[in-house]
Amino acid sequence: MQPIAKQQLANFLTQLEFEQRVSIHTLKSYQRDLAHLVAFCLLNKFEQWEQLQTRDIRQHIAMRHRRGLGSKSLQRELSAIRCFYRYLFNEAIVSINPAQYVKAPKQARTLPKTLDVDEIGGLLDAGVDSVLDVRDVAMFELFYSSGLRLSELVQLNLADIDLRGKSLRVQAGKGGKARILPIGSKAIEALQNWLTRRQARSPQEVAVFLSVRGERLCQRSVEYRLAQWCTKKGIQSHVHPHMLRHSFASHLLQSSQDLRAVQELLGHSSISTTQIYTHLDFEHLAKVYDNAHPRAKKKLF
Repeated sequence: MQPIAKQQLANFLTQLEFEQRVSIHTLKSYQRDLAHLVAFCLLNKFEQWEQLQTRDIRQHIAMRHRRGLGSKSLQRELSAIRCFYRYLFNEAIVSINPAQYVKAPKQARTLPKTLDVDEIGGLLDAGVDSVLDVRDVAMFELFYSSGLRLSELVQLNLADIDLRGKSLRVQAGKGGKARILPIGSKAIEALQNWLTRRQARSPQEVAVFLSVRGERLCQRSVEYRLAQWCTKKGIQSHVHPHMLRHSFASHLLQSSQDLRAVQELLGHSSISTTQIYTHLDFEHLAKVYDNAHPRAKKKLF
């Protein structure tokens, strides 16, 4: 590709980082997804972005699909391409958005895996043997107590936690949205145990959860520690952090039957996402509908 085309891509990524202030995770996703488009252009000898047509984007997505990429990943890549071309269009670099009407192959929606209440108890009530165990239990309790995403947990700062008020603030959730969440008594106790033992590498370190070096813990480390914890405690299921979030949503919904409240706690922009997330059955959905919709109930005379 011509140097100017590469510079246009770099300018777009800079705008995402400094003007739109997307998260580091989102920025890396855009970089990765658009790098695949660059590779496609190099393979097919496209020199400029305006040369790509809708058929070319379809060919690119079809090629990625043949290489084993799933529907959700393809949808994410298409979203990145559309966003990039909107930028190019606004900058008068291209006259059309070739990805606008391209769709990814549909994939059957699978229900999320959850742990039942007894399994959660077995996971969280197991004894601790070290300071790292104390930290880990605090993290796992917070996942299940507040329904945090993995990225949200590792980004938590000390100022975001209000133990007296039994709440925490997610400064930048998915889509950059902030929200305030309650913290349960078990998680409060686990956090207090950890914070009395927390040792930062420097006074400037404000992260809640730290590594053995006293620095902010990364997402991979949290995933690894949860897997190690399950192995040590004899839990056969493959448990990942998002499964604790699934379990939080499912158990809360089963008890409260308040779909909107669960949507707010999870930070979902669409209630349809919450419905899938918590694997509601049709009978329960119908009950929520009948109780909530003003014209759903029949009047008896």
